[in-house]
Amino acid sequence: MDLLINLCAVPDPLILPDVTIHRVLPPNFGRVRAFIRETFGDGWAEEAGYAMCHQPVSCYIAVKCSSTGGAKQLAGFACYDATARGYFGPTGVAERFRRQGIGEALLLHTLRGMRENGYGYAIIGWTSDMAVGMYKKIGAVEIPGSGAKNTLYKNLL
Repeated sequence: MDLLINLCAVPDPLILPDVTIHRVLPPNFGRVRAFIRETFGDGWAEEAGYAMCHQPVSCYIAVKCSSTGGAKQLAGFACYDATARGYFGPTGVAERFRRQGIGEALLLHTLRGMRENGYGYAIIGWTSDMAVGMYKKIGAVEIPGSGAKNTLYKNLL
């Protein structure tokens, strides 16, 4: 199913201790794509690569910093305008970093970026059952008739 969200009603992004969220910078494109490919597969890596080519970049990353100031680790990513204009996604958080609020923080930062770029609404396409609750919590509603037969994500090859 696809969801729709009014970007004017999106809450402020979450601030998490030891996590920074920002748009991907060009020197990090290769590393971020490799992380996405290794963690989530080729399809999402390709979509994120396309989002990194936009100006401004429409791919955000979450970087987890150790509380002792040690190494930084990529924890997750979120994109928009990757599959189609006005679409949020793909997005993912590495399994070891899940259930820490990182996915919701990425979502809110990315939706804020969409609003700053002039979008009034965002489509959250092809949502997984386990993520629907998070999206509805911030005001997303189901788009009637948006089942698998109508999705842009249908493999056309």
